[in-house]
Order: sequence, then structure tokens, then C-alpha cells
Amino acid sequence: MSAIDADAHVVECEGTFDFLDPEYHDYKPRVMVQQTDDVVVMDNEGKQPQREFWVIDGRFHPKEGNIGHNTSKESREMANVAARLEHMDELEIDVQVLYPTVFLRAWTDDPTVEYAICKAYNRWLASIWEAAPDRLRWAVMPPLHSMKKTEEELRFAKDHGAVGVFLRGIECEMQLDNPYFYPLYELGEELDLAMCFHAGNGSLTHHEIYKGGGLARGKLPVVAAFSQLLFSGVPAKFPKLRWGFIEVSAQWLPYVINDMALRYRRRGERVPETLLADNNFYIACQVTDELPRILPLAGPGQLVVGTDYGHHDTATEIEALRLMRDNGRLPADAAARILDANARALYGL
Repeated sequence: MSAIDADAHVVECEGTFDFLDPEYHDYKPRVMVQQTDDVVVMDNEGKQPQREFWVIDGRFHPKEGNIGHNTSKESREMANVAARLEHMDELEIDVQVLYPTVFLRAWTDDPTVEYAICKAYNRWLASIWEAAPDRLRWAVMPPLHSMKKTEEELRFAKDHGAVGVFLRGIECEMQLDNPYFYPLYELGEELDLAMCFHAGNGSLTHHEIYKGGGLARGKLPVVAAFSQLLFSGVPAKFPKLRWGFIEVSAQWLPYVINDMALRYRRRGERVPETLLADNNFYIACQVTDELPRILPLAGPGQLVVGTDYGHHDTATEIEALRLMRDNGRLPADAAARILDANARALYGL
């Protein structure tokens, strides 16, 4: 049985930004290391001391937090692609789809800085893909403050192994049903790239308000995007486009569908049983979800699963694919679809 990890990560390193164009040298992210022991900065959850920070566009972001200790540094930072592939073999993973780490949070509102760093990141991921084109695919980071630059990056990425577009629950201080994003969705249809709403937040304002709470800051905005897109009828405008909701589990689905049913009823409509399939929506579930309850709501073809490889948080389970196959919570054919066919459909593999 093939197994596709629908949510794995790279952890950015200083080498990531060696791909920055020379004219943007002044925008290069730097690493700051705290040297003294008398002041210790805690992470956003208030649990782990932070001694290393990325400095990006004048803002500080934890560097060594949320790092999975069951992965090697050379593997998660892609300094040694062969080591990553060897670990994937041990975990019985055939393909990983790669997402960023530091960029899950809001990091700039400057269009020039955004373009320079997105371009460097995308060139780094393209170089990783070139080392293992059949096994390492990725989601392109779009510089959304400029749709012209976004088109350049998506066209480059499509030619260099990308299978999706990395988005967070809020982008450019806007909801994702805003017509501002329609050119992006049109381009996604043209290039056969999925829109991948990953746990995270692109709003500097929202991030500051909820900086002490990961659920409200990073996960609920993605759940809200699911609802907003449907109520606004956006998927119907782009019928060939696929939409993924990544690293927010699927445990919220019963609540949201019930909420939608009540709202649809007020409009004299009903929520179809095939809501997700009708709209090309896919959700990355977790093995801790109540999957026997969720699967009938989602439909057999709409769930995928990921390990959150490289991280250590509430979504992380490095053995997720083996557990999905072997724990017996779902019929074997349903588990097989989640592990393989559904992920292939989402990412166009």
C-alpha cells in the first residue's frame, strides 16, 4: 500500500536564504542567539525557553521552538536529503508534501520583503525537489501583496515540483473569500495547483491579539475559512480547483456542518450529504480524531492524513500513517484511501 504524508515540514535554516537575490541582501533573515542566562524568553505557549530567534523584517520569531526531537537536524532542515528519504523509508512513507515552519505566522506586511523572501524560499524548495522529484513535493509560498509576483512564483513552482499553494487562515488582513484572491484561484485552476489552507495566520493584528493562544491564532482561522468560502459560493466559481484544510484536524467538522445546516435552513436550503466532494474540499485528519464519526460526514474521498514531520505540537504524530493503516479504527479500504488515493487527488499526484 502506498502512503502519502499530506502534511510534512521543512525547518528553515540560514542556508534557506542563501537563495535570496543579491539586490535583496538587506532583507535576509538573520539568527539572533541570546547569550545571557538572566533573561529567558518563553515561547507563545509559555512553556519552552527560547534562546534562538529569526529576525525577519525587524520582527523576532522563535527559531528552536516546536522542533520534533524524533527527527534529525540534517533531515528536518534538508541539509541531507538522503537522510530525509532514509527516514521516510523507515516510516513507510512514499511521498511527503512539504510546508514551511517559520512562515506559519505573520512575518511582514512589506510587499518587497515578502516577494524577496518568498522567492528565496521557493528556490530552496525547488532545489530540494530536484534531489528527489518522485518523493518530495511542496506547497509554494505566494507573495500575495502582489498578484503579478504571485503569478511569477506559481508558474516557476509548477515547473519545479509544487503541488499546492501555501495559504493561512487570514491573508493580507482579509478573509479568503475576498475577490482580491480570485486571480490566485483562477491561476490555481489553470496550473492545477491546490489551495492549501494550513494552520497559521497571516494577519499581524490577529497574531498579536492571540499571541498567547495557538488555537485561536493559528487553527480557528482555517476552520472559519472553510465556512466563509462555502457561504460565499467561492468554490462554485472555480469548479476545477481543489481546496485543502491542513493541520487543523477534522474534529471540528461535525460542529461546522451542523452550524451550516442551521444557516442553510434559514435560506430555505439544505446542506448536501456530499458537501465536501461537491466543492473539492479535502481535510487533513489526525489519528486522534473520532474518525468513525467523521468519515461519514466528510465522505470516503475527502480525508487525508499527515505526520507534521519536523515539529512537536498538537498535530504531530510521526507514526500517523502507520497508525492509520494498522490501528483498525477504520475499515481497511477507507484507511487505504486516506493514505493514498485521496492525497493523490488533492495534490494532483
